[in-house]
Amino acid sequence: MRILWTTLAAGAFLAAASGVAIAEEPVLSLYNFGNYTSPELLEKFKKETGIAVTVTDYDSNDTALAKVRAGGSGFDMVVPGANFVPIWIAESLLLESRPDQMPNFKNVEENWVNVDWDPGRHYSVPWQWGMIGPVVATSFYKGDINTSAIWLDPPAELKGKINVAPEKNDVLYAAIKYMGGEWCTGDKELLKKVRDKLIEAKESWVSMDYGIEKMDSRDTLAQLYYNGAAYRARKVNADIKLGFPKEGYSLFMDSVAILADAPHPENAKAFLNFIMAPENAALISNFATYANGIKGSSAFMSEDLKSAPELNISSEHLAAAGWQQVCPTDVDELYTRIWTDLLK
Repeated sequence: MRILWTTLAAGAFLAAASGVAIAEEPVLSLYNFGNYTSPELLEKFKKETGIAVTVTDYDSNDTALAKVRAGGSGFDMVVPGANFVPIWIAESLLLESRPDQMPNFKNVEENWVNVDWDPGRHYSVPWQWGMIGPVVATSFYKGDINTSAIWLDPPAELKGKINVAPEKNDVLYAAIKYMGGEWCTGDKELLKKVRDKLIEAKESWVSMDYGIEKMDSRDTLAQLYYNGAAYRARKVNADIKLGFPKEGYSLFMDSVAILADAPHPENAKAFLNFIMAPENAALISNFATYANGIKGSSAFMSEDLKSAPELNISSEHLAAAGWQQVCPTDVDELYTRIWTDLLK
């Protein structure tokens, strides 16, 4: 039987989890990607704990990191991507909150426990995971969509109608793979080819921003974008399909972590435990339409989402997928130069 938490009950859990009872104002601040937090989840959390959560949006991992690095953000929690978590940990920006010792940690799927970016989950809890690939209006283009050529060597039907998500590592990962390289390569000759290809391809793009909704109105006919957003676009136009580039593409997992200088760390620990309950993880997925890493959550997810081809990636397509490890500083500097040139 689930316990209906009051603020007092939440405090009892926190005292047991941390060994120290701390009286905190019943508020919490979450710093997260835009349009990525379920209002229903926050309402339920407040009802069960008495803790009100406010959300501040950011548009990229880089933006979030820069904001918190500057100090005095006032936020309690952040949701960095897998390739950024080691940076946050190395710079002592996160609290070692030990989610692995929380009651609901037993619900985390085994493959998301001993992850490279947070072994054993001492700092972070799964939020959502997915991939980025070409999203195409197939009424306008009948060719192969399982290739990054859709946006790097675009067919005539799509030129001038392409949007690319402005996330440096996602774009560069796919471009490097398309040009025959491996992630974190420092091969300057190859990277020059990658740079030249991106700048050439940009002539065929109409924009670089966050906005899958542009496909709803056909302002764009193709995008390099995320699978959950592709699902939402298909719900508006049935001809929208997600491609899985055979050259290679990157997976992502965003995880919630508590900031080292969080004003309300015990409230934040309660939130981490809360979202590891299957029914609560399902609220996150039902809202933002990505998979989560919590066992049993599918029982509470919408039927359409559970069967969505965008979220159920076949083993064949997963074979071409990879993770973005944190690259050496000198390599990342090369990637930043390419990105800077692309954004000019």
